[in-house]
Amino acid sequence: MSKVKAVGFYEHLPIKNTHSFEDVMTEVKSPEEHDLLVKVDGISVNPVDTFIRRGGRHNKLVHPKVIGWDAVGTVTQVGSSVSLFKVGDRVWYAGDFTRQGSDAREQLVDERIVGYAPTSLKDRDAAGIPLVGLTAYESLFEKLHIDEKDVGKSILIINGSGGVGSIAIQLAKLAGLRVIATASRPESIKWVEKLGADFVVNHHANLVKQVRKVGFKYVDYILNLSNLDAHWNEISELIKPDGCVAASTENRRLIDLQKLTKKRVTFSWEWMYSKSYYQLEDMISQHHILNRLSNLFDEGKLVPITTKSYTPIDASNMQKAHSDVESGKMIGKVTLTGWE
Repeated sequence: MSKVKAVGFYEHLPIKNTHSFEDVMTEVKSPEEHDLLVKVDGISVNPVDTFIRRGGRHNKLVHPKVIGWDAVGTVTQVGSSVSLFKVGDRVWYAGDFTRQGSDAREQLVDERIVGYAPTSLKDRDAAGIPLVGLTAYESLFEKLHIDEKDVGKSILIINGSGGVGSIAIQLAKLAGLRVIATASRPESIKWVEKLGADFVVNHHANLVKQVRKVGFKYVDYILNLSNLDAHWNEISELIKPDGCVAASTENRRLIDLQKLTKKRVTFSWEWMYSKSYYQLEDMISQHHILNRLSNLFDEGKLVPITTKSYTPIDASNMQKAHSDVESGKMIGKVTLTGWE
């Protein structure tokens, strides 16, 4: 066991509090079985990071809590059962909800949820992809079951300018779908159009009227990435009979699934951490998905989505990155790279 630099916290505090993050030292064990020990070079901040930082109990912790669910780095040690990677490999991953996070100089991660990082992306861009890339890919191809027969079909992506939406738009276009994405501000509208959205509608206005105005009575697929409560009635109205709906954001009120009954619509939740959290037999699928995404970037079929980055990785810059995400105005992703 060794101690390494990290950014963590002892209390769940508002981001403006000077102690919301602190530069700390944390313990890292030696890798066992399928573990990789990774020297972390870049990380990102996702909405889940801000929820976890804010959402815990307010009693002070004895040991610092280190979160973070995106990383790009280099393998420095491998466990006894590792077969997919070797020391020196550059990798990327979103990690495991049950283990210490990536906001540390070194991190242990199971090889089965790790992929080879794209050679074409620098750390600032690679660090922003794994969590949103996995979420978008699993939503489209595992939960909505989109495949080659669906060319020409339509999808509505609610919150197109966020991290997941920014990748989902690109993947949906590669799959041959007509993409309707939501965005509300001039800069976010420009962003989703740049990524390939065929139509843009405003999620702060009536989605049913707007989608029908651009020519769709119903859409074949809907991917909800923001405020399911606010959009459930619109989703129920717009989804095509026999269509599919997937959502990655939790609801605060009960949703009325009976609204989908007569249309015989399939509804699915997507939680990217499920495979590692429950140690599912197919958790290695995330290794394959990350490699697939890596190849798509290296082939120039996907473009990076980092719009803001800070150096180095420290408490001060972590506070800035969390503030960016909590502002509700982030487009794409914010990343941090390098250690002092």
